[in-house]
Amino acid sequence: MSVQIQPNLLDFVPQRNIDWEVNNKSQLIVLKKPKFENSFLKKHLLPLLRDPNFKIKLDKYGSQVWRYIDGKHNVMQIADSLKKEFGTAVDPVYERVGKFMLSLEKSKFITYKD
Repeated sequence: MSVQIQPNLLDFVPQRNIDWEVNNKSQLIVLKKPKFENSFLKKHLLPLLRDPNFKIKLDKYGSQVWRYIDGKHNVMQIADSLKKEFGTAVDPVYERVGKFMLSLEKSKFITYKD
């Protein structure tokens, strides 16, 4: 009888999947999610819009996490850096970062390296 080991989210290495920018005033991260993915809508509606993206503003914790999502750091390293930067304000850090990563993945803002 073999035992299957479940993958641990803390070991995963996330990488960014969308464009983003830094707000010059606040230094917080703003994610840029395209308003349309359908090629017909892109062709016909985007020229009518002022901005082709939704802008999602991250708070100071989310911005710090986003800065470490670089395809090199795993989720545990990202959580540890957040804990080092903000201390007990981010407790329980692994749970919070884990939920944030799952939310980013569900929204297709990140993927995980194989």
